[in-house]
Order: sequence, then structure tokens, then C-alpha cells
Amino acid sequence: MDGRLTGCDILIVEDEFFILLDLTMMFEKLGASVTGVASLAEAMEIAGGDQAFSAAVLDVRLPDGEVFPAAEALTKRGIPVIFHSGHANTSEIETRFPEALALSKPAPETLLVDAVTQRMLGVDGAQARAVGTAGV
Repeated sequence: MDGRLTGCDILIVEDEFFILLDLTMMFEKLGASVTGVASLAEAMEIAGGDQAFSAAVLDVRLPDGEVFPAAEALTKRGIPVIFHSGHANTSEIETRFPEALALSKPAPETLLVDAVTQRMLGVDGAQARAVGTAGV
């Protein structure tokens, strides 16, 4: 176990079971606690709650709608967001969520972990893109 994310709570919203499982195992291996959900309804319930998260990794297209309402609720609470999707409109994400990163799914583990770490340190999406750390 690496331990670099020990004490971090990560929210993962992903409807593909095996991707959710892989991401959960990856972040837990680094010491994070993970809450994983597979629908917009579940994401909205969590986003409207009071549980603190260090960061959220969000798939865009879910069985019951796009994740954007949950992303808005999370960002209003100050929770950093990373979009992880194979079908996202990156220009829409950049316009609606300038502080977020949009990574193509499946993103390499190192890129995804670096993105979460940057979000927790307060590096916004524009800064991260400027230094070439995010692929869209």
C-alpha cells in the first residue's frame, strides 16, 4: 500500500461495475476511503448531504441522466471534481466547470491519481491543462 491518499475520502460516480471496482481498488490501495455510486439519483443524494469528500471522480453519462447536477452541488460545497468519461463534451465541461479536469476514460492510473492530488491541492483545471497534466 502506497499511503499517499491516507485520510482522503473519494467519491466515485461510475455506472460500469468493473470500472467502479478498479477505481475503488486503485484509490484504496493508496490509502483513501472510497464511496462509490452508480446513478445520478445516488450521486444527488450524496451531493446534497453533509459528508465531506477530498475529491470526486465522475462519469458523465449515467443510466438516469448526466452527472452535471451532482457536479454542480459538489462544487458548490467546495469538493474538487474530476470528470472521467469516454463520451464527455469537453468544451461544455470547461465552460460549466472551469475548475474541473476532464480525463478520457480509461485514464492511466498515474494521470488519474495526479489529477485527484492536484484538485485536493487547489490547482484548477486551466492551470493543470496549461502544464500538460490533463488529457481530454
